Amino acid sequence: MFELPIFPLNTVLFPGMPLALHIFEDRYKLMIGKCLHERRPFGVVLIRQGVEALGPLPEPNTVGCTAFISQVERLQQGRMNIDVIGQRRFRIVSLEADLPYLHGQVEHYPLLEDDPPAQETLANRLRPWVVRYLDHLSRLGEETLQAEHLPEEPAPLAYVAATLLQISAAQKQELLSIEKGTTLLAELRVIYRSELAILKAIGQLPGPEMGSDPNRDQGSFSLN
Repeated sequence: MFELPIFPLNTVLFPGMPLALHIFEDRYKLMIGKCLHERRPFGVVLIRQGVEALGPLPEPNTVGCTAFISQVERLQQGRMNIDVIGQRRFRIVSLEADLPYLHGQVEHYPLLEDDPPAQETLANRLRPWVVRYLDHLSRLGEETLQAEHLPEEPAPLAYVAATLLQISAAQKQELLSIEKGTTLLAELRVIYRSELAILKAIGQLPGPEMGSDPNRDQGSFSLN
């Protein structure tokens, strides 16, 4: 276990993923200043109950992701714009509220790679669905990564796929909390199939269906 400052937010951070934050509250200016001085990460955790800003300290979920500060833009009155990168999942063991911000004892919560060959297969089945989703986002004019830049390894691919999904923060928290890599990849594929089927039904996905065999996920594939 190790001690970690906790930043409860209305967002979910996944390992390897970027997040931009505007720091304006005194308690979080203090926390981020300490992290910068000590060159240490803090923990991003989705709020379970309470408000993100200008209120009592909220109650966070128990699973979060450590955040490393990669860039800082200092503004007037001690405010900051910071860019962070998600590093490692953790689980909160105990919380303390004796400082202006939450902190506590946490333990690393790595994704269990229970069956590497199965994870590779599931990642290969998930990839074309993510590519199709990226194409949809680009048609909406949203800037996102190119399909050819998707990670090759199963766990990084899963975290990118989870970040891209335009679903609720609560659903993303469920994905972040999944213990096994095979379970995460399989669940992501179910969600992508559902999301793309909905988009097709409401006419946001142009063109005919690609293929008809649900097992042919490499290249042509069905949205059913």
